[in-house]
Amino acid sequence: CEALDGVLTDALAGRSRVVVLRGEAGSGKSVLLGYVSERVAGWHVATAVGVESEMELPYSGLHQLCAPVLDYLERLPAPQREALATVFGLSAGPAPDRFLVGLATLTLFAEVAERQPLVCIVDDAQWLDEASGQIIGFVARRLLAERIALVCAARTGLGEDVLVRLPELSIRGLGDSDALALLLDNVHGPLDAAVCEQIVTESHGNPLALLELPRTWNAAELAGGFGL
Repeated sequence: CEALDGVLTDALAGRSRVVVLRGEAGSGKSVLLGYVSERVAGWHVATAVGVESEMELPYSGLHQLCAPVLDYLERLPAPQREALATVFGLSAGPAPDRFLVGLATLTLFAEVAERQPLVCIVDDAQWLDEASGQIIGFVARRLLAERIALVCAARTGLGEDVLVRLPELSIRGLGDSDALALLLDNVHGPLDAAVCEQIVTESHGNPLALLELPRTWNAAELAGGFGL
């Protein structure tokens, strides 16, 4: 949270910042993106979520991100405006060069940031379509002095080839003491200390695992001790 606060502070001061949160499923990446959303009152917020079933649809992720700011499309130079309008189905024409689409997206975000600080939040980036991932990475590497923050989350094991060579924040499991506290806060009834230790060890501090496991138990299973 402290690192993300720094990203937002710098962006608000006109020093664009980019960060990619990487961690396994259930490590808390989406919760941290929610934290960012709560800290940007007065900002323009653009969001996108990668969807596995849309990975074969070019620019579907980028469309999520740009749709709320397409009112600024008319401010773009004509070639860039036509490129975005074409890929989003607002204008007919041959498929534009991706470099031009990248420039258009960069210009669009810069136009928005001239009026209002802009934060772009992308969750499940490992499931972005290839074109969207490429364009978002293109934009991220060219942000410099705009009031823009780009915060993305990608799952390790699936998303290593997405948004590469960008600043990263590794989201690891909780430490043993925090993991134990989280587990005990969600267990209704006594649980043997040795069983707690084993669960904490095997969860590797994954918050989702520690939260979901007790929800699957009933009173009889809790009484089972090590049999559990």
